[in-house]
Amino acid sequence: MRFAVTAKKNGHEVKVFLMGEAVEIENLHHEKYDVAAQVQAFCEVGGGIFACGTCLKSRNLEGSEACPLSTMIDCLKIVEWADKTVTF
Repeated sequence: MRFAVTAKKNGHEVKVFLMGEAVEIENLHHEKYDVAAQVQAFCEVGGGIFACGTCLKSRNLEGSEACPLSTMIDCLKIVEWADKTVTF
């Protein structure tokens, strides 16, 4: 998320599609890294976050305002939209 925030602040268009355990991002807590603050910062600078609906459902989670439930069609649209993709 820090990379995504930095990219947005430097004028890049950024969309994030979360899959697997990454959909738990809003529930992550770490003493050193404030993940929730980074998610909020990304949203505040106009970043878009999408969360795999299947991955959410398999964890008994629902989408949220910051990470709405999304589909593979949404993921495909992001890939088609992007001129570059980065995966961590």
